Amino acid sequence: MILRTQKPPKRHGPDTSIQDTWTSLSHAIKEIQNERAHQLSFEENYRYAYNLVLFRQGDFLYKNVKTLITENLSNLTEEHIIPAFATGNHDDPVTRGQEGEVLMKGVRKVWDKHNSSMRKLSDILKYMDRVYTVSAEVPQIIPAGLKIFIDDVLHRTTAPVQEQIVSAILGQVQVERDGYSINQTAVKECVDIYLQLEDSSGKQLYFSDIEPTFLGETRKFYVQEAQKLLETCDAAEYLRRVEQRLDAEDMRSYYYLSASTATAVRAIVEANLLSPHLQTIISMPESGLDVMIDANRLDDLNRMYRLFFQFSASTGGPQALRKGLKDSIISRGRTINESNDPANTTINAPEEEEGQERSGKGKGKTPAPVQTLTIALKWVQDAVDLKDKFDMILKQAFQGDRTCELAISEALGSFINQNPRAPEFVSLFIDENLKKGLKGKTDDEIDQVLDKTITLFRFLTDKDTFERYYKTHLARRLLFNRSVSDDAERGMLAKLKVECGVQFTKKMEGMFNDMKLSSDVVAAYREYLTNTTAPTVEINVTVMTSTFWPTTNSGASCTLPSQLLQACNSFERFYNTRHSGRRLTWQPALGNADVKVQFKAKRHDLNIATMAVVILLLFENIADDDFLTYEDIQKSTSIPDPDLQRHLQSLACGKWKILKKHPESRDVSTGDSFSFNSGFTSPLQRIKISPAASRVESQEERKETQDRIEEERKQQADACIVRIMKDRKVLGHNELVNEVTRQLAHRFQPNPAMIKKRIEALIEREYLERREDRKSYNYL
Repeated sequence: MILRTQKPPKRHGPDTSIQDTWTSLSHAIKEIQNERAHQLSFEENYRYAYNLVLFRQGDFLYKNVKTLITENLSNLTEEHIIPAFATGNHDDPVTRGQEGEVLMKGVRKVWDKHNSSMRKLSDILKYMDRVYTVSAEVPQIIPAGLKIFIDDVLHRTTAPVQEQIVSAILGQVQVERDGYSINQTAVKECVDIYLQLEDSSGKQLYFSDIEPTFLGETRKFYVQEAQKLLETCDAAEYLRRVEQRLDAEDMRSYYYLSASTATAVRAIVEANLLSPHLQTIISMPESGLDVMIDANRLDDLNRMYRLFFQFSASTGGPQALRKGLKDSIISRGRTINESNDPANTTINAPEEEEGQERSGKGKGKTPAPVQTLTIALKWVQDAVDLKDKFDMILKQAFQGDRTCELAISEALGSFINQNPRAPEFVSLFIDENLKKGLKGKTDDEIDQVLDKTITLFRFLTDKDTFERYYKTHLARRLLFNRSVSDDAERGMLAKLKVECGVQFTKKMEGMFNDMKLSSDVVAAYREYLTNTTAPTVEINVTVMTSTFWPTTNSGASCTLPSQLLQACNSFERFYNTRHSGRRLTWQPALGNADVKVQFKAKRHDLNIATMAVVILLLFENIADDDFLTYEDIQKSTSIPDPDLQRHLQSLACGKWKILKKHPESRDVSTGDSFSFNSGFTSPLQRIKISPAASRVESQEERKETQDRIEEERKQQADACIVRIMKDRKVLGHNELVNEVTRQLAHRFQPNPAMIKKRIEALIEREYLERREDRKSYNYL
């Protein structure tokens, strides 16, 4: 057996040469820097450094170690970094990218070698770090090494290392922005060096050496990019490119730059690609906001919303998009209003209703009321479709954004109320649907139609105008039994009550109550007739409370023939036995009758208006070849001209020609004469003949209605002013006007000038008086 004894480490004492100790230690340090530390003894080299510090040679040791570090970094820079400098002679982006990659790998290699050696040096110089650096107030060896790396590698004065590195990083970024692939890991490893190093103020070197230059070059790039995209892309493609750029810059910042750079880069992209061009993007011809809406390009609209709201929120993006939405809706609404204006619209007549037919001379012309009804229905449907379209866009593209919803509502309300006949049109639409438009539909479908109509109703400012028209149309449906569904009628009434309160629907509910009570009255009348002599004509009466029904004060009257008069008198006698102090006023314009008429071929059962019966009975006792003039008929019946012409037109010019008109034509004039058409034939036994369409008001009727509405508004304004002043006693003019406007807004939008006139009228009637300041009022 062979035994080997290890030579004990040499003890260092006062007789040991400092130079010899340093020579041994410096040799070990160089071996560590050359990556041959495995051949060294840690204990021996630690003792060398320990003794130098122990014998007051810490300053000598510290300075010489720094010198060795500097020399090593200089050698590494000369070997790995400077030879990799870019030549700048290549136009090919791929080649430039490869050059930059080689340089960044070289820098990283030097950094890794330096860090590896410094960690080992720190281990053998621990005593120096613990004792000397503290007393001398100098950095420990690793921070000192980092400072040397900054000064002698990155900020080297003899070679433009810093400029080359920054240029390489920016070059890699530019190559990637141009659409080429790069080695992102190499860039990340190089940038990480700058993120780990700090300057004298403790700030990461990245934010002073790389980020400012990077942001400056990014700004220049996107100024040029914006101009290029505007020249080559439509709106949708432009937004796609912007989104791609933002995503790419975010990925770039988070993956191989600094996460804190992402915010600054997004701001640059937004400031150059979005903010200056918001309106340009929205209004791009053939591709802007309007085109996207027309084509239902929800993905593009959603992208526009996200970019405008998320990235341009502080520079007017949301405001620009909301304005674009409002302008688009108002423009479309203006088109709807213009295309559905009865004054400049011609529509082919729809399939004729009962009692109407196009005669030869009038072929191709639509009666004004029918034309206006068609326009009204189309206008409402177009408005509903427009709202549905933007509701869908709001939900699917704009994520239900509340501010966009308000902008859409404001625009819809604006265009709807620009049409002065909007309240009438909405009421006509409901009337048409509740009469025949809902046949065959389920309860859910009925409710959906009514809900959409109520949505339009909410936009109306003149709700009192709508109320007047709706009551008139409801009265006709109830009196002529034309409602498809009583449940639908009451459902609509319930919706109106929810929107406007009980007072709004009080009279309408009274109309329903009258219909129910009338059934009971008629049943009692039938019982009454069993005990007395019944009239020759059987009648069915609807007793209407005059304050509830809008038609009771305006219905046309006529001279009833003796047969009808007898029946009316009979009912009046019965009614007066049940109610005292009530006065019945007959409304023949609102009734209809079943009449058996004998023609040469056969007898037919006709269902016609009461006034038509009055006219037809005039021909009962004259020969078939005799005739009555228009004047004769009017003198005998006392029916007003408009109603007389309507009923004569239905009897002589419609599909069922019960009377002959001389001369033949479509329209009735005061010079015409009429005879009974005894040769009338029809395969139908029972024939219903409705008067010519009159659901839509004529110009004169509309003016009369508007006058009534204005009068009612004056009364409502008066009552509102008195109510406010009674409560406040003293109030300034502006405060009074504002309060009246607020309280009446649920009925109509009062004009300040109208309120001022009503105040003047109340002063004259001594409800109010002006105070001495002439700016306020007292309640008397």
